[in-house]
Amino acid sequence: MPVLYARIPEDRVGVLIGPGGRTVREVARRTATSVEVDGEEGEVRVSGPDSDPVGVLKARDIAIAIGRGFSPERAFRLLKDNTYLGVIDMKVALGRRDKPALRRVRSRVIGTRGRARTRVEELSGCSVSVYGSTIALIGEEDQLDRATRALELLLHGSEHSTVFHLLVRLRRDAAAEEALFPAPTSGEGA
Repeated sequence: MPVLYARIPEDRVGVLIGPGGRTVREVARRTATSVEVDGEEGEVRVSGPDSDPVGVLKARDIAIAIGRGFSPERAFRLLKDNTYLGVIDMKVALGRRDKPALRRVRSRVIGTRGRARTRVEELSGCSVSVYGSTIALIGEEDQLDRATRALELLLHGSEHSTVFHLLVRLRRDAAAEEALFPAPTSGEGA
């Protein structure tokens, strides 16, 4: 039986558990796993049948996503096939650990009234959460790639307009490539 562990911040444990334990039961039900949460330490233990290790991975990623600031509804996006969780540690990306720099960079990523974060979400297709010193992303592989690239540019001081223009170009290029080389539908190429 595969078993995975995760640790989430204590202030996010209540969100993972949900009212009356509803959220954690829903995670377990939708992933066919057993999810146990230690409310004191923030430790999450996920186990599941040998026949479905993917469910264990998805349940752990949902717990981590909620721990990184996503609402349960947004974290459940991870249940879709080809949808993944990415986490950027701003301290590592910056190479510095001083609090004023971290606050300044967090502000750049979020923007005035959350507009920069919202714009990155709209243009990349990723869900974005800024929590503590991390930026968490939920999306498909190409969406994660575009959002990560844009956020790293913002972290290193690029102008917002430059980053948004890059995202528009990357999205346009991806759409053009998809039009030229459409993904095979089931039954094609067999």
